Amino acid sequence: MDPDLFLRGCLIGFSIAAPVGPIGVLCIRRTLAEGWVFGVVSGLGAATADALYGCIAGFGLTFISGALVSHQTGLRLVGGIFLCYLGVRTLLARAAEQAATDRGGGLLRAYASTFFLTLTNPVTILAFAAIFAGLGLAEASGGYASAGLLVLGVFLGSASWWLLLCSVVGAFRTRFKPSGLLWVNRISGLIILGFGAYALIGVIP
Repeated sequence: MDPDLFLRGCLIGFSIAAPVGPIGVLCIRRTLAEGWVFGVVSGLGAATADALYGCIAGFGLTFISGALVSHQTGLRLVGGIFLCYLGVRTLLARAAEQAATDRGGGLLRAYASTFFLTLTNPVTILAFAAIFAGLGLAEASGGYASAGLLVLGVFLGSASWWLLLCSVVGAFRTRFKPSGLLWVNRISGLIILGFGAYALIGVIP
């Protein structure tokens, strides 16, 4: 078992999570509106999905990865609709009303929503497969123990990005007044809605 695989996994997980997309926008908004804990828990939902896709690529589960890729149109459709729903909901909500809604749903809801959104992007499995193959990790010696260590690194690397992002955003949270949070909702809602529309347009033949 090569400990270097853990470090490689951390770097892969961090690099996969770092590009700011709809999940990043959602975590930023939740951190500003609800606090650091809600932002981090939302990020951990995405990190868990990243680890699951890393597991599929690392353990060579070609049947599952093939099924996900073959149904990517349907998954993108579902993910796009859900993104549009979140975008409109965020765009139209007042800051105080949105905060009350998220607290009612609790941390589990915050975690589950980002986990679901990340899973509906099967292109992620292709990214992991390409990185693993390119670095020669898909065939790493050491069997399941090495693959497990690699997947653990992916999860912790992804989680560390969300922890860093939410910590930086949370440091500025106290500077936002209710009117400022209202604009955060409007801007982030439009961005999330745009990501959803883009996903739906991509489904059109």
